[in-house]
Amino acid sequence: MKIGCIQLNMGFGKVEENYERAEMLIREAAEKGAEIIVLPEMWNTGYALEKLEELADVDGERTKAFLIRLAKELGVHIVGGSVSVKKGGNFYNTMYTVNKEGELVGEYSKAHLFRLMDEHLYLEAGSEMNRFALGDLEAGGVICYDIRFPEWLRSHALSGAKVLFVPAQWPTPRIDHWKTLLQARAIENQCFVIAVNRISRKPENFNGQSMVIQPWGEVLWTGAEDEELAIIDVDFSIVDEVRGRIPVYDDRRPELYETVVKK
Repeated sequence: MKIGCIQLNMGFGKVEENYERAEMLIREAAEKGAEIIVLPEMWNTGYALEKLEELADVDGERTKAFLIRLAKELGVHIVGGSVSVKKGGNFYNTMYTVNKEGELVGEYSKAHLFRLMDEHLYLEAGSEMNRFALGDLEAGGVICYDIRFPEWLRSHALSGAKVLFVPAQWPTPRIDHWKTLLQARAIENQCFVIAVNRISRKPENFNGQSMVIQPWGEVLWTGAEDEELAIIDVDFSIVDEVRGRIPVYDDRRPELYETVVKK
């Protein structure tokens, strides 16, 4: 299956420009044969948290319509990264996933808010798992900082996910953490990890290096440090092979883990 990863150079607070740029690259990815197209985190606004009142997508309606329209027209699945959304009087960092029939199959608000970027001061955390199917492919999705919580990703894998999609805005100073954590999550869950970061320089500092990692931990692709659209061939059938070779799921002893004191 061909995966289109859009490592987007989004404009800070430039909503119209970002939707236009995203559509252009989604169309280009489809033309190049992508069957699943993945966007980065909060691509509609960037981290313009102080401007969410004026910029956030009300109830996600614009984004859902945007993704549904393109998925149906182009016949592709779209893992819509995430966007800033306003619901009632609150704001969320929300990921929408649409299948190639134009059906909304996944909606997830980031569960773990990153205090170092003041997310907790502006956003509300989600609390629901993000499991969905794209055709016959069982998948899950988390957002950026979520990957520092291995039990959260393991929950998705235990529920049947064979691939985990990770849209992100992961900053340059900790990019080595990004690479190491993503490889660890792929190996320990014996699944594919498809992680799409963003690009920008000022006022934010993100340097891409998106990754596609297979269940043995082999990196199939790493993005450059500039805007990039990459098409990667992925064979999801090897997930069952890997899980059969090293039966981690059969050898788990959850009764032991549950005795650990929770803090």
